[in-house]
Amino acid sequence: MNSKRYILASGSPRRRELMAMLDVDFRVDTSRPVDEVVPEGTSAEETPAYLSRLKAQPYMDSLRPDEVLVTADTVVILDGKVIGKPKDADDARATLARLAGKTHKVITGVSIGRPDGSLTTFSEVTEVEFDTLTPAEIDYYVERYSPLDKAGAYGIQEWIGAAAVKGIRGSFYNVMGLPIHRLYRALTANC
Repeated sequence: MNSKRYILASGSPRRRELMAMLDVDFRVDTSRPVDEVVPEGTSAEETPAYLSRLKAQPYMDSLRPDEVLVTADTVVILDGKVIGKPKDADDARATLARLAGKTHKVITGVSIGRPDGSLTTFSEVTEVEFDTLTPAEIDYYVERYSPLDKAGAYGIQEWIGAAAVKGIRGSFYNVMGLPIHRLYRALTANC
């Protein structure tokens, strides 16, 4: 793995933190953004894989022989519907109120691009069970942590993860935005 140079095409500070856990040489490149438009008829479960492939496309023709591209997209799904990033603090509060007392899915699609033009994509699913939350708890979290850049309006690694997450089935790191164990296995399988 260390003979390769990795490109993480993501502006997410959490994904940068997780990628750094692999102890590999990588750089962040967000110079080729795409319009994240999902075709009508794409299911909520298929959306993150579709978006991770879409994000990879602009980089594929310029990979050097020793480079590997990693792109990702994470969605939160409640009752079969994608819950995106909140528009503002009020939207974040409403989202957290909907998640409270329920179990939702977090799905991350990851694409790995190689200089030979191959693009491998997988999805990882984690179920997250939230306890009930009072309006005061929701206000505290939104005001203190400002989760406007997070799918589902929360970061599991923050206060709300300790206070409200009753349990998870699947990868904790997937909920943060990158299923790092599965990514590691996929990268080492093709070295």
